[in-house]
Parts: sequence; C-alpha cells; structure tokens
Amino acid sequence: MTTHNLFALDAIEPGTARKVTVDGRQIALVRLDDDVYAIGDTCSHADVSLSEGFVEPDECAIECERHGALFDLRTGEPLSLPAVRPVPSYDVVVVDGEVILTIDEEADE
Repeated sequence: MTTHNLFALDAIEPGTARKVTVDGRQIALVRLDDDVYAIGDTCSHADVSLSEGFVEPDECAIECERHGALFDLRTGEPLSLPAVRPVPSYDVVVVDGEVILTIDEEADE
C-alpha cells in the first residue's frame, strides 16, 4: 500500500470533483461536506472523465456527463445504466485538514 498526501481540504469546494493523477492512475476526488471520496476517473461505459460529471450529494454519487451513468462514490459501483461495470474505489481520509489517499496495489483494478 502507498499513501499520498494530496492537498489541503480547502483546495476542493464542497459538492465538486477534481481529477488527480497518482502512480499513473487517473482518480476523481469528490468532496461532500467535510468528507472526500476517491474513485477511478474514467467511466466504465465510455472513455469519459467522471470528474467532469455532476456530483449528486443526496445519493453520494457522481454522474457521467456523456450518458448519465451514476456511480456510488463509496464503492465505485454503477447505480444506473448504461454502466454495468464498477470503477475502482480508493481509501481517502482527511487528517489535520489534509487529503490523504491510500492505494492498495494488490486490490487495485
């Protein structure tokens, strides 16, 4: 497992997504209130960046802007068609105002 200090929590506005590249992986980070979630940034249905999509705070999900597939931010599981395959999900915590991402290479993609 590798741990990465990414940025201050204040660097991402609540209800928004931001793409980062870590260890060659494109990851969408989404802030809901003071929580941050991390999933693979590429929609499993089409080659589209999920961080460019629409954050759905009430559902703890993000919607792909191209075809409307909805993904659970906690698990990466698709919540609606046309996506049927999950995207990777990653452990992320906020410690002392810093966003910290952990990647488990053994469980990854």
